[in-house]
Amino acid sequence: MPYLGLLFNAFVWGLSWWPLRRLQDMGLHPLWATLLFFALGVLTIGVTHRDAWRLVLRTPGLWMLALATGVTNAAFNWGVATGEVVRVVLLFYLMPLWAVGLAWWLLGERITAWAAVRVLLALGGALLVLSPADGGWPRFNGLADWLGLIGGVGFAFINVMLRRAAHHSSAERALAMFSGGVCLPALVGLVLSAQGLVPGWPAFDWGWALLAAAMGVAFFAANLAMQYGASQIPVHITSVVMLTEIVFAAGSAVWFGGETLKPVVLMGGGLILVAALLATRDEA
Repeated sequence: MPYLGLLFNAFVWGLSWWPLRRLQDMGLHPLWATLLFFALGVLTIGVTHRDAWRLVLRTPGLWMLALATGVTNAAFNWGVATGEVVRVVLLFYLMPLWAVGLAWWLLGERITAWAAVRVLLALGGALLVLSPADGGWPRFNGLADWLGLIGGVGFAFINVMLRRAAHHSSAERALAMFSGGVCLPALVGLVLSAQGLVPGWPAFDWGWALLAAAMGVAFFAANLAMQYGASQIPVHITSVVMLTEIVFAAGSAVWFGGETLKPVVLMGGGLILVAALLATRDEA
């Protein structure tokens, strides 16, 4: 069941770019959409498990889990809604690279020789993904690429913090995660909209409201499944299982998103996948 939970979460995230782009076409920026997606979780868990509020508010570890969730979802959703889906997802899934350092720092997991090999492979893959088609030095193609990278760091932190917070109840962990998914996008959105960098809230329309509500239900179920699976499975194994999101995202982006898989991106993605798969050796 933990593995199925992780696969379901990867499926929802892998296909989320499409409704996010539809919502943006309707005038709802990904930051506001992310806020709405997670509001359902806060309301549901906050009402049914009121005692969880007290512990979340007084536990710094759960604050960090909330912050990581907010960063991850805001960055990823914004990135796939505005950039090239395959590139953003591959940069996001450098996550096993960051997990090596975070697991060593926060969980005391030993850094093995295979972990060093994985780091080198992942970095090599990232350089290929970032290489321009016409040659030249690797470079980021605008904000979306950076958002994918930032989201991956946040996601690695989520996986590590879920393992560290495994002694808390699922309601407490979920409330922290959903609260972060609401508060951080709201704060960033208010700051950036005040500066004219992102659009404010659009006029109410049933079109975007219903689609956002449906996505809220999907993300609610997906995040519960992810936090359950990640709390039961070692960090590196979680990283490998969640790589199926690349398949879902790349396949859907090529099939009905009009994207193409360039050879250099395929090579880079292959190295990133190999780096993540080697993580299973640490659990042998």
